[in-house]
Amino acid sequence: MAAPEVEAPETIEGYWVLHDFRRIDWPRWRSLPEAARSRLLEELLGFLGECASVEGVERGGSSRAYRVITQKADLAVIHFRPDPAQLFDLQAGLWRCGIADFLLPAYSYFSVIELSLYRGPSSRPEVMERRLYPRIPDRRYMCFYPMNKRRGERYNWYDLPASERREMMKGHGRVGHKYAEQVTQIITGSQGLDDWEWGVTLFADHPIHFKKLVYEMRFDPASSRYAEFGPFYIGMTASPQDITALLLGS
Repeated sequence: MAAPEVEAPETIEGYWVLHDFRRIDWPRWRSLPEAARSRLLEELLGFLGECASVEGVERGGSSRAYRVITQKADLAVIHFRPDPAQLFDLQAGLWRCGIADFLLPAYSYFSVIELSLYRGPSSRPEVMERRLYPRIPDRRYMCFYPMNKRRGERYNWYDLPASERREMMKGHGRVGHKYAEQVTQIITGSQGLDDWEWGVTLFADHPIHFKKLVYEMRFDPASSRYAEFGPFYIGMTASPQDITALLLGS
């Protein structure tokens, strides 16, 4: 008997996304004279300000800096841009800053905002526009993690008929909808672009909402049977004053 034909759902893409996580080389940084640290910090803040200036341009993208908790990283910058080549330039721009010698790479992720059309395209263009080309939300906390759909001998997401995958994603979406007011979720696709298949970035005003949402999602079959998760990174929005306090202690 022939295996049933498996249909790949159509996807629509929007902004290209770079998550750039850095660790500060504290011993070397502290060894610098105060004047040198101030000069390097000023250059970094100028670069970050230039990155964020695109928010006033329609479909120009956005950028946001975060302080990161735990020893995985100290700082993170997230960039949304309409052209992937712009992300190459932004990555190079940070490396050209003098402080880059003290910002060691901790983790990075390259992906593109993606909508899977399991239920067909939205009939409201303004909804599609808002989901494909969002601004980075003005919420205090950020959670990022990469994930895959399982391809095991018993549970293989990619072998499921489209109708079964569609029903599972509807159930998955219902769980997420419960937290729509507390958590803004942006899904990015990365098949063929990075080591995982998707990136998930959550934004909320308190990290407890990340825990509640992810915990409940784990009981949903789309996650419990078919999802594999990578490392979690939690950040808090970092203003120029926050970055100054972190790097100069004032």
